This record gives sequence, C-alpha cells and structure tokens, in this order.
Amino acid sequence: MKSGSSPTIGVRSLRASLPEVLRRAEAGHATTVTRGPRPVARIAPLDEEAPTLAGLVNSGAVITPRRTSPFRAPDPVPVWAGVRMDQVLRELRG
Repeated sequence: MKSGSSPTIGVRSLRASLPEVLRRAEAGHATTVTRGPRPVARIAPLDEEAPTLAGLVNSGAVITPRRTSPFRAPDPVPVWAGVRMDQVLRELRG
C-alpha cells in the first residue's frame, strides 16, 4: 500500500489486507483500489447523510415489492442441444 492522503492498493494485495483497509475506512480514511495501473474502486467510510432505504421508500423514490412470499424460481425447462432458442420460446408460449 502506498502512503499519502489517499493510499492505493492493488486487487491482489487487497485480498490479503482487507481487514486493515476496513479498519482505515472505519477510522474515516479512504483507500483507492487499482487493477493494474488504473483505479477501479474506492473503499471509504459510509456517508452518514446518505439516504437509507426507509427514507427512499418514504419519499416515494423507491417502491417496495408487492410480493410478500419468498421468491420461487420457475421449474427449469429441458432444452436439447442444437435447438434454436426462438423455437423453444415459441413452444413454451404456445
């Protein structure tokens, strides 16, 4: 990790030092994550003024899901190799 006001760390090094980077974030310091020479992400403290999900729902910016039961994925559809997807969809839709 480089020293300075906003240290950078490579993805590989981040795997080994994630606890340290998270402790820095808790202490109020940001760390820039790089892949090769370019920055790709930033690990920083949470913004206390950032909107919460409850606040977004209350303001109408987010609508809660209508489904109250847990999601259940549909049963898988067997498809033979070499069959075109448009044919499969046509058959499923009737």
